[in-house]
Amino acid sequence: MASLNELTDRVVGAPGMVQRRAIAKAITLLESTRPSDRERADALLATLLPHSGRAFRLGLSGTPGVGKSTLIESLGLYLIGQGLTVAVLTIDPSSTVSGGSILGDKTRMERLSVHENAFIRPSPSGGNLGGVAEKTREAMLVLEAAGYNVVIVETVGVGQSEIAVASMTDLFVLMQLPNSGDELQAIKKGVMELADLVLINKADLDPDAATRACAQITSSLRLLGQHGNPDRAAHDPQAWRPRVLQLSALSGQGVAKLWQAATEFRERRTRSGTWEARRRGQSLSWMRERIEAGLKQLFRNDPAVRARLPSLSREVAQGRVVASSAARELLALFGPASDFAADAASDVPDRAIEPGGAGTAQSGGAGASSERTAVSPHRQSPRPQGGKD
Repeated sequence: MASLNELTDRVVGAPGMVQRRAIAKAITLLESTRPSDRERADALLATLLPHSGRAFRLGLSGTPGVGKSTLIESLGLYLIGQGLTVAVLTIDPSSTVSGGSILGDKTRMERLSVHENAFIRPSPSGGNLGGVAEKTREAMLVLEAAGYNVVIVETVGVGQSEIAVASMTDLFVLMQLPNSGDELQAIKKGVMELADLVLINKADLDPDAATRACAQITSSLRLLGQHGNPDRAAHDPQAWRPRVLQLSALSGQGVAKLWQAATEFRERRTRSGTWEARRRGQSLSWMRERIEAGLKQLFRNDPAVRARLPSLSREVAQGRVVASSAARELLALFGPASDFAADAASDVPDRAIEPGGAGTAQSGGAGASSERTAVSPHRQSPRPQGGKD
């Protein structure tokens, strides 16, 4: 196995088969769930970070069958014709039964997948919510460090609430079909209000329906932009306001206009300073996401939690314990959480936890007679006197 320095040098090295293999190995290392690979993966990211950040990150989402993969091939070939290099991360849904994924999106990109200036990597969602995989952000960093000009993230077929890709890309594109809903459907909160561009695909099949859909969504986006989004303020001439475009991904009609709008989007955001602000926000979002994932892993591996979980699960399944109470008990057993909560509780005045008052907590069905026992039933501590420490 190549050392981390060798792997890094190959990823950031000259384009070719050696680099492509190195990119694949790097992403595989990042996606590994083995604890022994986590430290090497973090070290790899640290060495690649200075080489990243120069690519255009484009997120593409839409319902199943809307034509995302077809559009990516048309757009990718168009960009390559403009002298750019393109990397694609496709997310395939994982089976809730077997846990496996088909990973067949490359079969819809026959020409793009074999082009020397393109790299396509399918990944399973692994049950991750939001339409993307758990390590999509890390994979994007590897592709940026490899020098690709445009990185496209294709989500799984999504509904209204899968919006994670919007927090990791520069331009969030939502694809719709003609006759896919009325005005009320278009203004429902969720993925629509985060879209920077909305594409009406397969417009050549029913031009009249595509025109109606374009008008409906344009009106809806104008309404959404008037409420609570300062980045799209109507009074600011420099602010970007979402647009609706018609195209046909299969024939390539409208692809040039799509990239023209994307280029204008980048220029406007760069001039206003919101481009870099969005990137900084993405980095913070990445950090928070990793913290949450790490806490979940620590919780699952906590000895006290693992010892109590089987019996408590049986009690919940038998209807003897309410699920919410069981969850609170397990969280109270979680070492770092109970330590932190116990320390924090020592600063709470007595009146906040008087028996029968609002501050009284119960864990595992037992009454809590002190601050510490209200949070951690396996700890006992004398009650503070005088209302404070």
